[in-house]
Amino acid sequence: MTPPPGWYRDPHAPHLERWWDGTAWTGHRRTPGSPDAPPAPPADGTGRAKAVALTTAGAVLVAAVVTGAVFLGGDGGEPETRTGPTATAATSATAPPSPSPSTPEPGTGDPDVVEDQLNGITFPLLDGWVRPEHVAQDDVVMTTDGTYDCPGEGSVCRHGLVISRTVTETDRTSPEALAKEDISEAADAAFDEDSLGQRPYGGLESHQVVKSGPVAVAGRAGYFVRWRVTTAEGPGGYVQSLVFPSSVGTESPVLVRYVFEAGEDGPPLADMDRITKGIRPVTDADSGGGVGSSIGPAG
Repeated sequence: MTPPPGWYRDPHAPHLERWWDGTAWTGHRRTPGSPDAPPAPPADGTGRAKAVALTTAGAVLVAAVVTGAVFLGGDGGEPETRTGPTATAATSATAPPSPSPSTPEPGTGDPDVVEDQLNGITFPLLDGWVRPEHVAQDDVVMTTDGTYDCPGEGSVCRHGLVISRTVTETDRTSPEALAKEDISEAADAAFDEDSLGQRPYGGLESHQVVKSGPVAVAGRAGYFVRWRVTTAEGPGGYVQSLVFPSSVGTESPVLVRYVFEAGEDGPPLADMDRITKGIRPVTDADSGGGVGSSIGPAG
């Protein structure tokens, strides 16, 4: 149920396309629209291990060139997540790439949604939000429009990010346990220290739990935890960890992180709930069906 082999937008270098072999990224890249043929599978069966090494090296290189404000740090003992093609996919294996600029991108036919192909869900693209471009972080499905100079260290900050990941290895099984386990890591990665060792907001000083509870997401029973954080510089912000079972494949838990800056320039806090309520299975995205509403965020 994972995306088929094909050329997809590289999560570490959005201006390039990268070959997804059906289970992992390979080291093959190209410029969008170029007529490169699909690479042959490795004969020695070590393609996946090589892809992991190349992915790590590519992430370090891109992060050194493009510095974002709210970086996702390493796992640090937290649940392992898996990166795969998202809504920025350029083409699939069944539809070979064409140099014609009129070739549509699958998953982007509806300008009001963003598709996460790996997890089989779509996100509503609200006013003020755009698809990610030139973002060094992994798994970002949308950002607020525009950037600005960070109040602390670093170069470029964004007022909001939404990140979607698949939890593949963890001792925790329930959405509640996973969300409570992830929230601290999410806050540190967003507002404390980035992957380059810089502190775009001068460091994280304190947090307060403002909301948590069960919530229905794409028809599945999930759980979320939301923190209000204060930082040494800037207005601080809000971070939320949302976990729910996937409706595809092995039903591995899906982890969605929300990173919102506070202050008058930050996105409306209500957007967190609006985005959560608008998450739908890919199969239902065009049916008008939607997320169950019998379970809502706890007050």
